[in-house]
Amino acid sequence: MSAHTIISVKGLAKTAVGALCTLLVLPIFFSYKAIAITGNRDSAFTGVAQLLSLLPGVSGSYLRTAFYRLAMGRCERGVFVGFGTLFSQQQTEIAEGVYIGPQCNVGLCRINKNVLLGSGVHLLSGKRQHSFSDLSTPIQQQGGTFTRITIGEDSWIGNGALVMADVGTKCIVGAGSVVTAPVDDYSIVAGNPAVTVGKRQ
Repeated sequence: MSAHTIISVKGLAKTAVGALCTLLVLPIFFSYKAIAITGNRDSAFTGVAQLLSLLPGVSGSYLRTAFYRLAMGRCERGVFVGFGTLFSQQQTEIAEGVYIGPQCNVGLCRINKNVLLGSGVHLLSGKRQHSFSDLSTPIQQQGGTFTRITIGEDSWIGNGALVMADVGTKCIVGAGSVVTAPVDDYSIVAGNPAVTVGKRQ
């Protein structure tokens, strides 16, 4: 059997498994839609995401991806979502070939093609999610502004990084880094706050 034939068979098998998982999550999806109609869509989405995050193994990732393809603003085929990873915003977009490691927390963002997120990465919905200017009102009651951040194609975000600004194309963000300002294409950044320590070009 040729390498091309093996690849074709694997592709067909993955498509079949994806279709089966889509059928399996349809009841969950319809329940989500019913709850979303009567209440807050993002809250309903977050609740289902929390439930699905607890499914272990590769099968868990297939089931999560099947639901996200139905429910998210965009979620392409070939996405891997690790155990314990939570999504909080239904309008998040995930392109093909994205790997999201276990125990990540993903807010409002656009994750472009072939991005790699290590374990425990936090992608926040911008850096103004909480207002705190009014000293007479508790911070948790002051609200804030959610902003979509973008992670550029073929970028790698290291374990435990906290990202609250755009990351360019083909970038590397060091483990444990805190990104508070936009990262230019091809940059290697690290630290808290993250600064450029090199270029991939």
